[in-house]
Amino acid sequence: MQVKSRHHLRADEIDDLEATIAAGTGVDLDGDTYEMVELADEPFDVVLVDGDPDVVRFDGGEAFLTVRGANRNEVTTGIVTVDSGAISFVSDGADVMRPGIVDADADISEGDLITIAEETHGKTLAIGRALVEGSEMVGESGKVVESIHHVGDDLFEFSV
Repeated sequence: MQVKSRHHLRADEIDDLEATIAAGTGVDLDGDTYEMVELADEPFDVVLVDGDPDVVRFDGGEAFLTVRGANRNEVTTGIVTVDSGAISFVSDGADVMRPGIVDADADISEGDLITIAEETHGKTLAIGRALVEGSEMVGESGKVVESIHHVGDDLFEFSV
């Protein structure tokens, strides 16, 4: 990944970012420094919170926690939990199917960015986009979450 530019966020940008992350994940970011890293060859940019790549800003400006950011903080909303049989698939970037889901936040709306966690330790494996409401995720068949960032992908491996 080639860095196009880096700059510190203004106070109003930080306020907006913190409010967006809190609304989507329940996480209250409490960083001292926020630095935007714009990438030349990727469909996303990274926000470093105290030097850690905790936030991603997708094309269109949507901000959400990275997998590392979700695991560094305690996400309380927008969580889909998968069983142990789904871990290897989700960790490799597969979309999430109903049979692998053991729990989903009922407040998830179609189109929301969500965290995908494993049931044993609650670790975040991926970030995805909900294809259905949270109340409709548990079931017998069908794809319900599109994976957009996962353990081991380029964003997960990003460092500056």
